[in-house]
Amino acid sequence: MKIESIKTFGDLKKAGYQPKGIKDELRNNLREKIKAGENVFTGIWGYENSVIPELERAILSRHNINLLGLRGQAKTRLARLMVNLLDEYIPYVEGSEIHDDPFNPMSRYAKELLDEKGDSTPISWLYREERFFEKLATPDVTVADLIGDVDPIKAANLKLSYADDRVIHFGMIPRANRSIFVINELPDLQARIQVALFNILQEGDVQIRGFKLRLPLDVQFVFTANPEDYTNRGSIVTPLKDRIGSQILTHYPENLETAKKITQQEAQLDARQTEHIHVPDLAMDVLEQIGFEARHSEYVDVKSGVSARMSITAFENLLSAAERRMLLSGEGKTSIRLSDFMGVVPSITGKIELVYEGEQEGADFVAETLLEEAIKSIFPKFFPKISKLEKKDAETPYDELIAWFFDQEGFELLDEDTDATYQKKLNSIGPLNQLVIDYGGDIPGTDRNFFKELLLWGLVAHKKLSKYRFEKGVQFKDLYGSYISGL
Repeated sequence: MKIESIKTFGDLKKAGYQPKGIKDELRNNLREKIKAGENVFTGIWGYENSVIPELERAILSRHNINLLGLRGQAKTRLARLMVNLLDEYIPYVEGSEIHDDPFNPMSRYAKELLDEKGDSTPISWLYREERFFEKLATPDVTVADLIGDVDPIKAANLKLSYADDRVIHFGMIPRANRSIFVINELPDLQARIQVALFNILQEGDVQIRGFKLRLPLDVQFVFTANPEDYTNRGSIVTPLKDRIGSQILTHYPENLETAKKITQQEAQLDARQTEHIHVPDLAMDVLEQIGFEARHSEYVDVKSGVSARMSITAFENLLSAAERRMLLSGEGKTSIRLSDFMGVVPSITGKIELVYEGEQEGADFVAETLLEEAIKSIFPKFFPKISKLEKKDAETPYDELIAWFFDQEGFELLDEDTDATYQKKLNSIGPLNQLVIDYGGDIPGTDRNFFKELLLWGLVAHKKLSKYRFEKGVQFKDLYGSYISGL
């Protein structure tokens, strides 16, 4: 059907257009995509066997939907992707504020125009991207914002009394007729505002300043809510919850591979960063592990959640730290180092809510602790496990490396070392090179330096070496040797 040739209601009838409600529209298009094996929710990772099947079942059931989950779990992204299930264009009565279906007009304007012009009534077309409306629920949202109010300016201009329903100014929901309407953070809406949604979801009656309008609005509602809001700021009133067909629980990535896909997809990077900075796969593992550690940390408010945005912004900062070092040294290329992770601390501190113990320790301390815990979790995947309790005089694979540091005054890696200097310093540690040969056989040559540094930081995390952060870099020492040699 060529919409360019359909300009009147009569043309629409001749073309054989069959009107349908938005829920049927979503359902029909989803059926076709499922049969064709198409993925509607592209760019969403980790939900393939959990959230997405539930969401598809809700759409097939023609339900209004509540996505319940902690922050940074792609709830709004899922709602926005539902636009792909809408027809590309739908017709409406030209000039209608609420995009009246010409086959089923609701507003006084559309009814009068159709009565007057009949098949000559002009038709306009609405593109699918224009059929998505979104409102963040805040305590200051009013019934007038969502549903409508009497407009005194309209009454004055049209010389109408306030008893005439033409003085009504429609709110966001009536204007979202035949569209997807998302209310984010639903529990933040005051209870009386939630009550105003009852009839819209069920009966289609709207009351505005004493006017009782029969507006069977055709809206696909999608709500989002954070479980923590139920106790902190408010709750969804029970009758409204009863009118929402499906409540779907979202979750964080369950493994590192999924988390890495999300971060790499969402990070806003400059092409020069991706071209000139090598990111070892192991560095991505450490970065994502920080988020996993934060979600179980005694210092972090787990109920508040740790958004996937933390890893995304941390990745951006990590590349920027390496880029700055590269620019200062005048080199054309570089690779991520573990010491660059000190540059991600500001991304972590701004994204986590601390409990009392965390506040006492300080946000920077918590961020560095999370990095240390991430390294400890990654370490046993490549190197022999270090037990907390070991037999006295028991030999370990790390003895020669620890002894090497015992004989040194201190080994320093400066933040602004060139790649050549950085590599030369790491290569100067004979036992370290041997451990990498023994346990890093599968590590690519481009990632060897990061692997070596990971081993040093891992020994620090397991209290086998000591590490001191100073203004220009980090210094590694034997845990007790410097003290004994001083004596």
